[in-house]
Amino acid sequence: MYILGVWDGHDAGAALLEDGKILFASNEERYTKRKLEIKFPYNSIAAALSYAGIKPNDVEEVAFPTTEFTKTLSRVFPYQQEAYYRFRRRKMLRPRLEGLMHCTKYSMTSIGVLPLCAAVSKAAVASNLRHMGFANFRLHAVDHHASHAAGAAFTSGFGRALVVTLDGLGDGLCGSISTLEKGKLVRRETIPARDSLGIFYEQVTNIVGMRELEDELKVMAMANYSYPFKFEENRLSDFFEVEGTRIRARYPPLKQYDMLSRMAWGMPREQFSYMAQQLAEHVMSKFVHNAIEKYGSSNVAMAGGLFGNVKANMQIRELEGLKKWYVFPHMGDGGIALGAAMHINYELNGVSDYKFDGAYLGDAYSDSYIEKLLKKEKGISFEEDSSKASHASELLGKDNYVFWYQGRMEYGPRALGNRSIIANAASETVKDKLNMYVKQREWYQPFAPSMLATEAPKLLEYSKGIDRFMTMAYRARDGMIEYMRSVVHVDNTTRPQMVGDENKEYKRMLERVKHDNGYGVVLNTSFNIHGMPIVLSPEDALATMRKTRTRHMFLGGFYVENKGA
Repeated sequence: MYILGVWDGHDAGAALLEDGKILFASNEERYTKRKLEIKFPYNSIAAALSYAGIKPNDVEEVAFPTTEFTKTLSRVFPYQQEAYYRFRRRKMLRPRLEGLMHCTKYSMTSIGVLPLCAAVSKAAVASNLRHMGFANFRLHAVDHHASHAAGAAFTSGFGRALVVTLDGLGDGLCGSISTLEKGKLVRRETIPARDSLGIFYEQVTNIVGMRELEDELKVMAMANYSYPFKFEENRLSDFFEVEGTRIRARYPPLKQYDMLSRMAWGMPREQFSYMAQQLAEHVMSKFVHNAIEKYGSSNVAMAGGLFGNVKANMQIRELEGLKKWYVFPHMGDGGIALGAAMHINYELNGVSDYKFDGAYLGDAYSDSYIEKLLKKEKGISFEEDSSKASHASELLGKDNYVFWYQGRMEYGPRALGNRSIIANAASETVKDKLNMYVKQREWYQPFAPSMLATEAPKLLEYSKGIDRFMTMAYRARDGMIEYMRSVVHVDNTTRPQMVGDENKEYKRMLERVKHDNGYGVVLNTSFNIHGMPIVLSPEDALATMRKTRTRHMFLGGFYVENKGA
């Protein structure tokens, strides 16, 4: 049985299951080149079918998440969604009625699923599917937070666990607690959208001059440049309270936005960001702690956009009583197409456990395809390279940054060694060079490392779990910072990918770096330029190489050198 998951909202995408296996998952932004695309995922669906070698009529079941009023409205009037996308991403001049537009949005946050919403949403999604040639399929609407929970629970590898979701909002909720035991996922509690910590953080992101639903992690990074103070001295400390397993917002979203805007007026944005980040860490860790105590489970699986906040996740990881943790690697809304498909597979067939060692679920290109493309390319030289691990290590040791394009594209927001740019983790010089010519990141944004999983205990302070997906922050050990200068933030934390056998090619390269330099760790950032999605195809990789005038790239089985670098 083939089950297709489809998401046609913020960070749209598609995922395909065959029985109890994940065949393919990708997001629409990689094809349209519009970051966090919101249009119906025609390209992602086509790529999934192509990868599986099937036609639309081979798909028996289709699942899609979220039928709340505002999402249903955008399906009926897609031009409204497009207008908001351009406004949110600041792809237009600042509108005179900006404040009114924000107020309209926040006044609608508590509207959930109204009568007829599910039927109207189903009709709109079915119409788009039929336009692609789908005919003999059953269409299932799945609750937004049920999709988040299924993604986390069924890929966690836990037999028994708490499953916690926290995000901005979806279907009238901003969070949920479920239990997973003996293959049964049961929802226990929910948090209404009116009490959304995610909406709060989104509002802060907008108020400090950044793009909501996109730049929240920049706020997290900038918070580290504030003078620290105790939580009791935080002027935002009473905006939320945690009573047992209930999060309560003191103010409704519209009043909250007004109060935050007025409070931020008289302080540096670093300080305001610190206040918001400190509050988020406090609320999230206390909430998860109380859930662990109430339900008696020491394993926790997490999903939802708020769990993209790696500093808050670090506070959760260090909770007393927590033994094992797992954050779904595509924790935001971009991951709910896969979650919705898993939820329906669970309901129809009882499937509740998927092999998920790596997130390499996207498109792949053969070396023969790459070679044909390279032969047509002007201004480059290339050669087959059977020793790319040692070659890459040699280039990194000379303070070069290197484009690294291998295998299947990663699923989710993080490059995990297949669509990566890598550099010497000990060199601040190459970090600055990379930032200037390629990434153009804000001064307060840190880079992250990839390291051998066996190296992590030597380089980091931690005792729980292996993080293969860059979902947690860790403190660098005393004496180890000099080996990771380019990937450690001002507060001595870092967000690592711990690499094992799930990516043998990348692991070989890190082993060679360890052989040459003493520690198996490199700077790893996503293969893209500022404001663009991670590259999809070899064509994208070569175009990025030309535009950034980068010299070195390992493209499949070939070493490519740009003569115009």
